[in-house]
Amino acid sequence: MSDIKIYVADLAAYNNGKLHGVWIDATQDVDTIQDQINQMLASSPEISAEEWSIHGSEGFGEYRLGKSTSIETVHEIAEFIVEHEDVALAALQYYSDVSEAKEMVEDHYHGCHYSEEEFAEQLYADCYEIPEHLQYYIDYEKIARDLFMDGYISIDGEGGQIHVFSN
Repeated sequence: MSDIKIYVADLAAYNNGKLHGVWIDATQDVDTIQDQINQMLASSPEISAEEWSIHGSEGFGEYRLGKSTSIETVHEIAEFIVEHEDVALAALQYYSDVSEAKEMVEDHYHGCHYSEEEFAEQLYADCYEIPEHLQYYIDYEKIARDLFMDGYISIDGEGGQIHVFSN
């Protein structure tokens, strides 16, 4: 897992055409992040530096932090990514609400699969004891189509795999 960090800019300097900011590890506790922001503001080239804004991030995948996202939220998202890695990044790509992404990962995640069809085949193997001589008659492609039209979603993951969630 790559570093999960934010670039916090000094708005007083920024508004006066100066770049002044710092990259901060978002997995640190909230107080440590706030201390680093305060240190950055204290060393500002502008006397009245009090406001800051998030101007960049790394390690958050496709998820986009807002310029005024709270430190608490940034930390919560970073910890979620650390705990669940690629699955969290996939969920955050699909669900912009962090609490909804967490719920999907914790309560509705059905693993990483190579295709929707492979998921359908695995689901049926887990749920039903199908005699070997009948397995060739089952159309898992159509079953997968039905599953993903009504109740399941797939989100692209790494290596051409998909993450499967039930809705």
